[in-house]
Amino acid sequence: MLPTQQITSKQDKRYLTAISIISILIPIVVAFLLLVPQTGKLGNIDVSLLPHVNAVLNTATSLCLMLALFFIKNRNQEAHRWLMTIAFVLSCFFLVSYVVYHYQAAPTKFGDENGDGILSQAELAQIGIWRSIYLFVLITHIALAAIVVPFVLTAFYFAWTRQFARHRRVVKWAFPIWLYVAITGVLTYFMISPYYV
Repeated sequence: MLPTQQITSKQDKRYLTAISIISILIPIVVAFLLLVPQTGKLGNIDVSLLPHVNAVLNTATSLCLMLALFFIKNRNQEAHRWLMTIAFVLSCFFLVSYVVYHYQAAPTKFGDENGDGILSQAELAQIGIWRSIYLFVLITHIALAAIVVPFVLTAFYFAWTRQFARHRRVVKWAFPIWLYVAITGVLTYFMISPYYV
């Protein structure tokens, strides 16, 4: 870590610009994968295990975030730092796994009992309000996942450069959003997993 006094406004600007670029590129790639399915681009690679892996990664991230909060509240900065780093790495693995899965696999629709990719009137009637609940959780999960990226990267940058006052201001927003995204990632998995082909 760099001492605060060694960070110049020029260095801050360079790192924060890089964070901005990364924060824009990630949602664009994810949106492209969701809106333009890329099914089978990796040949015959079976990615059917990845949604389960993603659920484990999101669960582990949620646990790390909650433990990190506990430790920082109890002034154990070392444990907090390690747990936040682990949560960050797990989230990076999740992002890679998520992108690979959506690049390779056919999209799954909530309520598609027969796996034909089409929701019939009978299937819609069967799932009823659960589809609306699922879509609400999914949409808020995706939207907040895009929003949280710059917050998390900025919080990590400020912690790494020991700009703790700035770090705390960003974390006030980043932490609850990140935790919500991780938990709803697990929730959406459990809701849609019966429909994976």
